[in-house]
Amino acid sequence: MMESVRAQRLQPSVGTLRSLRPGVTGAPAAASAPPPLPAPPSAAVAAPLPAVPPSTGLGLGLGLGLPPPPPPLGLQGPAAPPPPGAGPPAVLREAVEAVVRSFAKHTQGYGRVNVVEALQEFWQMKQSRGADLKNGALVVYEMVPSNSPPYVCYVTLPGGSCFGSFQFCPTKAEARRSAAKIALMNSVFNEHPSRRITDEFIEKSVSEALASFNGNREEADNPNTGIGAFRFMLESNKGKSMLEFQELMTVFQLLHWNGSLKAMRERQCSRQEVLAHYSHRALDDDIRNQMAMDWVNREQNSPGALSRELASTERELDEARLAGKELRFHKEKKDILMLAAGQLGSMHSSNC
Repeated sequence: MMESVRAQRLQPSVGTLRSLRPGVTGAPAAASAPPPLPAPPSAAVAAPLPAVPPSTGLGLGLGLGLPPPPPPLGLQGPAAPPPPGAGPPAVLREAVEAVVRSFAKHTQGYGRVNVVEALQEFWQMKQSRGADLKNGALVVYEMVPSNSPPYVCYVTLPGGSCFGSFQFCPTKAEARRSAAKIALMNSVFNEHPSRRITDEFIEKSVSEALASFNGNREEADNPNTGIGAFRFMLESNKGKSMLEFQELMTVFQLLHWNGSLKAMRERQCSRQEVLAHYSHRALDDDIRNQMAMDWVNREQNSPGALSRELASTERELDEARLAGKELRFHKEKKDILMLAAGQLGSMHSSNC
């Protein structure tokens, strides 16, 4: 009985809140994305990388109070993204090309490299060397439906990380290659020793978090504080890469965006309970469906809420894609909102 109640309290849906604690509405968190992510130690590259803006706040402050995770790679584009069709910053384009050429030289010799094949071979090589890829080594591409350029393509890596074409692509084949390039670059850099969560990295990250938020050392040792929970997350993922850590944190970013973390706090779930539960739960269709139903309810209570959030999410996704950033958080948001729109459409059809 107790386990059943506990499972209910930890559900991602904010709607179940009403039956557990009458009078609490489970309003969504602010629609804006979490603040910029802090950069981890950078690897040496053949081309200079754009500067990363400093973090401006707690990425999950309204929920768990966790500082945001580091990005897969410090390729945070300029503060203002280029206008549509203007292409990516030159430094990003040059850095991507340099890594692709280097990868080709060390794996296939000199000559033109097929980046789509190279990316697939990279992950197959990782699997053959013992990488724990629960869903296999298949790299999945998704074209955005369009009858005219620019064409856009997304690529999802075996662990769940997502990247997109970051250039103006006049053909679908070029969009696929562009997505493969940025994904290959991040995949290669993710193997660098500086991309691993080590004791040194944990101490540095916690110290920076304490300095940024005027915390004290006792907070870092107390798992019931935000910084203590941040340390707990890092310690739990010691030895993993930044890309793997980002994949895990995407779940918490979505829970924060949907208002689920706030709802769990209202249900009196402890921070440790939430961390322990969702640290071992993959992002699945059940979570997506529950979040979609929350947006169906919001749309019914406040007409236009869904279309506004979807428009905002699409802008964020395009800006992040053109800047060469990891996209899963933005992409999952859009997919959840589109799922909600489809459910609303079905409901309207059945009522006609």
